[in-house]
Parts: sequence; structure tokens; C-alpha cells
Amino acid sequence: QVQLVESGGGLVQPGGSLRLSCAASGVTLAADATGWFRQAPGKEREGISHINNIENTYYADSVKGRFTISRDNAKNTVYLQMNNLKPEDTAVYYCAHGNGLVGVVSGRPKYWGQGTQVTVSS
Repeated sequence: QVQLVESGGGLVQPGGSLRLSCAASGVTLAADATGWFRQAPGKEREGISHINNIENTYYADSVKGRFTISRDNAKNTVYLQMNNLKPEDTAVYYCAHGNGLVGVVSGRPKYWGQGTQVTVSS
């Protein structure tokens, strides 16, 4: 049984930082692409970053220069380091994996995590 478990969300002030983790079991994250998505209330889900099996990375313009995706193969975990957070970053953040890079980029991965709430507010 495959599980993706996100953690690290919370309440942070503007300009602050958080590191999200996506810990996997039942699947090897290094074997395929993993992405981070977010969905704010009343908005569509947005793909913000992904990392493929050879650690090529992608960032949406909205987070480029502020967020960094990485993977620890020994821990079978993908991280999203989020710096200089802004109120507009408030959303539920999801990690997703599998179905190839095309699957992740298109928002149709094989597996989804349950999400973790990030709230940026003073």
C-alpha cells in the first residue's frame, strides 16, 4: 500500500519560512517524478514545483526564487523549502508522485498525499 504523508505546515508570519516534507512508503520516490501542488480556498489547484528521477527541478513563476524542492533518497522523502512566504502562499499543500513527469505536470499523478495546511498571516 502506497502512502504519501505530508508534514511541516503551519502558521507563519509574512517573510517567514517553512519546510514541508513528503514521506513515502510503498513506493520509491527516486524512481519517478514527484510534485508539490497547492490549493487555496476558492481557487484551482496549482502545480508549483516538481523533481524528476534524475533530480531535474521545475518551479512555477509564483514561487521561483523562494521555494526549493529536494529529495533525500535514503529517507524516501521529498522536501519543499519555502522562504520569504507571502500571504498569497496560504493554501493546502499536497505532494504527488508517479505516472511519469507528464503525469505529475498534468496534475494526474498516480498517488496523492492528504495535504498540509500552510497559513501565512501576521
